[in-house]
Amino acid sequence: MIDLYYQTRQPEVVEMAAEVPAGLSSSPQMSEHGAFSRPGVRVLVAGIVLVLVGITLLILGLVLGPGGAGPNTLIALAVVAFIAANFTLRGLTPVVAGEARVVQLFGRYRGTVRDAGLHWVNPFARRLKVSTRIRNLETAVAKVNDNDGNPIEIAAVVVWQVKDTAQALYSVDDFLSFVAIQAETAVRHIASSYPYTAGEGILSLRENADVITGQLSEEIAARVRAAGVTIVESRLTRLSYAPEIAQAMLRQQQANAVVGARTRIVEGAVGMVQLALKRLQEEGVVELDEERKAAMVSNLLVVLCSEQATQQVVNTGSLYQ
Repeated sequence: MIDLYYQTRQPEVVEMAAEVPAGLSSSPQMSEHGAFSRPGVRVLVAGIVLVLVGITLLILGLVLGPGGAGPNTLIALAVVAFIAANFTLRGLTPVVAGEARVVQLFGRYRGTVRDAGLHWVNPFARRLKVSTRIRNLETAVAKVNDNDGNPIEIAAVVVWQVKDTAQALYSVDDFLSFVAIQAETAVRHIASSYPYTAGEGILSLRENADVITGQLSEEIAARVRAAGVTIVESRLTRLSYAPEIAQAMLRQQQANAVVGARTRIVEGAVGMVQLALKRLQEEGVVELDEERKAAMVSNLLVVLCSEQATQQVVNTGSLYQ
């Protein structure tokens, strides 16, 4: 019955958890693509050569002395060599593993360099560094009312990673703050959508943690998709009643546990009594009338359901004395 309930209930839960504002779920027009770049080692060598050529021409121009056309030409060529070396070396961009460089030229997105190593790009372009490593985000402990209206404290850890650097930089103002706020919003929404604890066949935060964290990951992923961020995993790190009702709820849970234990004991005792009467009747050990059967049932239930050890009383007379 419970499995059938989950099969019919979970699609509705997924649809509810995935509900996000239209502005967040819409895919932005800008997306990441590769930037124009060249291997930087050769350019670095060329830049060093230009610097050395410029120094050599400058020294020769100064040695020959001013006043002639030759020395002035050498000095002019040295200046040109230095300017060329400056633009050559200025375009060098080192990219570390786990990072990407977003190339922006005059305010326009020109692409992203992801390959680790030394690259050369347009020297006039601005290179913005974006980390593509996997990150952890721990939300602050939030006090929320669950679906039953009980105040609870909840927190989660979200593992996320930037997949589209263009969306991360240009679709939102600050993608770090955006992910943090949207993760906390999703945690609050999930906490208010389910009860802390419930009976059989009803999803609850405490009994169905795996299912709830799955819904949490889906909702956070839907909310941060506009920022080019993907969610690797999310887990609840704190889930408890608020301090003002924690003691009352603890007593309620203890009472429910006692009732459940008593129910199991009574069910077991009744089964044992039924088995005993059936075996006595089948094997013909003794024939008991209804009054004796009732007395036997009463005595067995007292012995089996009592919390303390019972004392045996030996009847030395007849069965009816």
